[in-house]
Amino acid sequence: MSQVVKEFPSKEELKQVAQELRDAHPIEIIRWGLERLGTSAFTFACSFGYEDVALVDMVLEVDPSIDIFYLDTDLHFPETYQTRDRLAERYQKEFIRVATTLTLEEQAKQYGEKLWTRNPDICCRLRKVEPLKEFLKRYQGWITGIRREQAPTRAHTEVVEYDQTFGLVKLNPLAFWNSKQVWNYIHEKNIPYNPLHDQNYPSIGCLPCTRPVQPGEDPRAGRWAGTQKIECGLHNTPLK
Repeated sequence: MSQVVKEFPSKEELKQVAQELRDAHPIEIIRWGLERLGTSAFTFACSFGYEDVALVDMVLEVDPSIDIFYLDTDLHFPETYQTRDRLAERYQKEFIRVATTLTLEEQAKQYGEKLWTRNPDICCRLRKVEPLKEFLKRYQGWITGIRREQAPTRAHTEVVEYDQTFGLVKLNPLAFWNSKQVWNYIHEKNIPYNPLHDQNYPSIGCLPCTRPVQPGEDPRAGRWAGTQKIECGLHNTPLK
């Protein structure tokens, strides 16, 4: 795969490609992005949830040299870090740690103890959004595991988009896949995944802000439970 960074695509081109690749396999969507801009222009944001472990397999099949990073809030479940380590061993791939320089102790001194219980928006901004913005400055595109069925805020996600927030090409290869399709891929490839998914955690964020989901609840009901918050600020796709 070429490492030469090419001309940034226009919004019109991205809209056209999104329509052309809507029914393509996620691997083909990834391949388009890496061939269009060059592998070094792209990075993949991995949360180690089930969508993302499937994408680790797909992305590395296209090009093992691509940068894969994760946002470390220092508040993840132990199982999340264990999943990271199992994937690193399986694929012999180092995952880039992206984190704020603000320690939890410093955050508590500046904003008070357990900020996530009082103002999760500020906590997410400090520990996720700001470090992400800084990290993405070195790329022209990023790959995510968001899917249309995950939440109303993601219902209009396209497989290829222009990310207005970060000024990047955004690939969402699983946008039109349902949960069953993702799990079938994981089981077929025997990909390591977070064991919390087997304990009624369909969506896994930080430990203090994530609870199991009860039967009949929305898959993301366990995220920031008891608040109106449904997104951390990384994927602010407007409702249409």
